[in-house]
Amino acid sequence: MQEVGLTVNPQTNQKEAVNVSFQFMQDGRMVQLNVPLLTIVPIPYIAIQNVDINFKANISASSSSVQESSSSQSIDAGADIKAKAGWGPFSVEANMKANYSSKKDSKATQDSRYSVEYTMDVAVKAGQDSMPAGLAKVLELLGSAMDVSNPKGTLEVNAHKLTLDPNGNAILIVTYKNCNGLFESEKVKVTDGNGNSCNATETNAESAVFELKAIGDYTVEVTDNADKKLNVKVEQ
Repeated sequence: MQEVGLTVNPQTNQKEAVNVSFQFMQDGRMVQLNVPLLTIVPIPYIAIQNVDINFKANISASSSSVQESSSSQSIDAGADIKAKAGWGPFSVEANMKANYSSKKDSKATQDSRYSVEYTMDVAVKAGQDSMPAGLAKVLELLGSAMDVSNPKGTLEVNAHKLTLDPNGNAILIVTYKNCNGLFESEKVKVTDGNGNSCNATETNAESAVFELKAIGDYTVEVTDNADKKLNVKVEQ
């Protein structure tokens, strides 16, 4: 709203609503529509409505073990034994060697493995929340400010023919709106037939009041808009 919908007037340093102005045909004439920008664009008012968190975990484990054992035995007396026997012409001689040993081997291995895998899914759902009451009221007021104006401005008088009253005065009320639909009555100038300017006796936000004291023709114009000029006649 600060950056887009509002602007600062460099002369008054006051914040003003930014208007979008465009022209179109209406009843056979070109008119201009002035619309506050804040009333035609959506104002983001985001609110988080739902937050869903899904957690998934996958844990896998594996283990293996191997056991191996072996054993062997041997006999070794560590000495030689000789025996000899004979009968008559024959004889036998035997050599014996004995040993004993015991050996046992064993082997064991174990392997364990673990793995963990997880995923997390987060879903956030946001949407346009209801408008605050204060902002709704502001937009309502700005919506009522939409106005159709003349792209060349509008100059109006209370009458084109005036009559002097018993005090010898003719009251002329002039209203001027610029192309943006803003009153700028201070830019109105009234001159008589001799080119003399008439001073306004009263100037308010909407109009300027002049007291014309002589009969004749008067010209009503706008100082910075040469296209806007009206003629007024004062009669007895």
